[in-house]
Amino acid sequence: MKLQLHHKDGHQGLEQQAKRGQHQQRAAAHTVTPGAQQGGREEPHQEAAHVRVEGPVGEVMAGALFSALHHAQHTEAYCAYAIILMALYWCTEALPLAVTALFPIILYPMMGIMDASEVSIEYLRDTNILFFGGLLMAIAVEHWNLHKRIALQVLLIVGVRPALLMLGFMLVTAFLSMWISNTASSAMMVPIAHAVLEELYSVPRGKDIEEGSENPTFELQESGSQKEETTLDNGQVHPVPPAPSEPRAKQNQEQVRFTQGLSLCVCYAASIGGIATLTGTAPNLVLQGQMNTLFPKNPNVVNFVSWFSFAFPTMVILLVLAWLWLQILFLGFNFRKNFGIGSQEGEKEQAAYRVIQLEHRLLGPMTFAEKAITVLFLTLVILWFTREPGFFLGWGNLAFSNEHGESMVSDGTVAIFIGIVLFIVPSKIPGLTQDPREPGRLKAPPAILDWKTVHEKLPWNVVFLLGGGYALAKGSEQSGLSQWLGNKLTPLQNVPPPAIAFILCLLVATFTECTSNVATNTLFLPILASMAQAICVHPLYVMIPCTLATSLAFMLPVATPPNAIVFSFGGLKVTDMSKVSGIPKAPASTPRLHTMRK
Repeated sequence: MKLQLHHKDGHQGLEQQAKRGQHQQRAAAHTVTPGAQQGGREEPHQEAAHVRVEGPVGEVMAGALFSALHHAQHTEAYCAYAIILMALYWCTEALPLAVTALFPIILYPMMGIMDASEVSIEYLRDTNILFFGGLLMAIAVEHWNLHKRIALQVLLIVGVRPALLMLGFMLVTAFLSMWISNTASSAMMVPIAHAVLEELYSVPRGKDIEEGSENPTFELQESGSQKEETTLDNGQVHPVPPAPSEPRAKQNQEQVRFTQGLSLCVCYAASIGGIATLTGTAPNLVLQGQMNTLFPKNPNVVNFVSWFSFAFPTMVILLVLAWLWLQILFLGFNFRKNFGIGSQEGEKEQAAYRVIQLEHRLLGPMTFAEKAITVLFLTLVILWFTREPGFFLGWGNLAFSNEHGESMVSDGTVAIFIGIVLFIVPSKIPGLTQDPREPGRLKAPPAILDWKTVHEKLPWNVVFLLGGGYALAKGSEQSGLSQWLGNKLTPLQNVPPPAIAFILCLLVATFTECTSNVATNTLFLPILASMAQAICVHPLYVMIPCTLATSLAFMLPVATPPNAIVFSFGGLKVTDMSKVSGIPKAPASTPRLHTMRK
């Protein structure tokens, strides 16, 4: 056996750490699908990590299913065939998710379920407009690195004590995931976390000598049963100790465990933070669109304010529980050490803190574009909250109401308005930019956003995926499949509603570990709505907890892009993620006993 032994002498400079973090961030960005990486709210899986079903298997199954249903000669059976066929392709990913979402445009007119023009309308509803407008703001924030400035500033405030460092990363990641892509927030935070960890656990120059560490390459030969001979590349034989000393082994074990805990806290916080706002992740928008499609006369019961009023406290509770669980599991019960009570920061903590300071310093002073985006972002949130708050008349009812006193503007209207402003406001103060081609002549600065940037970073596949879900729900309603399912599920009236919600959450939480969360929500919500009507339960009683359960997939690396990003950086095994995720996933599978009322 040949063994190459390297002795790490000291640690690299802070500038090299920062550059390495940037390279790691770019590498992590390439581990996800383009749509997810570039600011999308939907969480598609990695193509490299998924097992796709190729060949004639899917076509044979689809043909056999169609032959069985063809004899029914009912639109309900045809609609069921379309839904099952799409579910088959979504689960196996034999075709891209967005391509499968286009099936209703072909199948529904051919089967006599819906007219082609009616199906096409479902692909660009108001919810899609809200999704598009929200992404414009998210793209602007990412394009000008405002999200990174916010993250580093918060980390500078919380410090580098183990428990507080973990809390800081979770708070920042969750907050960013409320407004931008879960994937983008994870891809940005993981390299920063690993750069901090490298400084926190690096061996300073001369530290090995002080602690009595030995380099086996230069160790004198000794005789004894506790040494085993190892042949090096130069042909010499040197005795190598079978294991490091107990203090160093314990330190290495603590390092590995804290690295695992800090990595998991980022991907957990990304998924948990996305549930807090309506635009935080695509399953939330699927729920809103399905409610408006299946119950068109509902008084806009799912809007930004109503969703935030219950989802944000839920997010805070889940985030605290996940932080406590990860802290106990990876840091132990030594709270004095974890919080640094009664002790001063050591050399390693100071070095890790300097890494964060350097990253923040490299951003430079806050630019005019960042300030403008901050103002527009706050304006967007304020307009969302005050449009139709419910407990007082909002500006939508006061200024833009119809003859019935109902608001004619929606959350999508506000999002598009701010999105258009992003294309108008300049990125620099006008009048201060010189034209390099004509000295002495002022050049008009570019706008904060341009269409080229939007075209490159906007995940158009999610727009079609959302539209395909709405088309499924509309076809299920018009074909009578929803009513048929409701009649078949009436025996469930004898089961307590909390038990039904709990079982459904467990089913959805398991299903979403293997397929896209948007596809899972799209498939289940129409069925859940029909079942709720049949057993005389408010549809949101089962639709809301199942929607949250689809977003909180923690067990497998392929479950969500944040999981895949963390897994790609190393230090984690699939078994580690599965064992650790049991407790954080349990609250997600518990029914939320909330009904959203206007």
